[in-house]
Amino acid sequence: MAELSTLARPYAKAAFASAAAANQLDDWSAMLAFASVVAKDEAMKEFIGSPATTQEQKAKTFVDVCDGKLSEQGQNLISVLAENKRLALLPQIAEQFEIFKSEQEKAVDVEIQTAFELKNEQEEKLAKALTAKLDRKVNLSSTVDRSIIGGAVIRAGDLVIDASVRGKLAKLAEAIGS
Repeated sequence: MAELSTLARPYAKAAFASAAAANQLDDWSAMLAFASVVAKDEAMKEFIGSPATTQEQKAKTFVDVCDGKLSEQGQNLISVLAENKRLALLPQIAEQFEIFKSEQEKAVDVEIQTAFELKNEQEEKLAKALTAKLDRKVNLSSTVDRSIIGGAVIRAGDLVIDASVRGKLAKLAEAIGS
């Protein structure tokens, strides 16, 4: 949802700026990932949305549930989010934080779907080629999806390279149908 990411962006930028200044990007990344999981929990969603509890109670309960996983700055972020009725944005904040972190580190997460399991040599070759093409360090993960028949589908952020047989057949069907 574009609206949620727009609302989350200033909080993610502020968290990133604070983490970068303190050289704590990995710590903040872990904190936000954990807080995101807590915020996605159905019981927590219901609690956060409840009009019967105050924003202070929501912040305190959220921090208590995180049970020591948040630094003082992380707890302050939770308080600010609760005060502004934005606790539900934590998953989007964590997602955007990771994007800022990847840009800072000149790294990108790449997901490759193939019809068959890739060998280590093939993964290394793909990682090298993608590193050169994207001019970033590549964090590669691969999954097997037999429905693509052959080839691969590569996703790196908003870049998608569909070199699968299924994708080529779909393009051919579209061209014939035109």
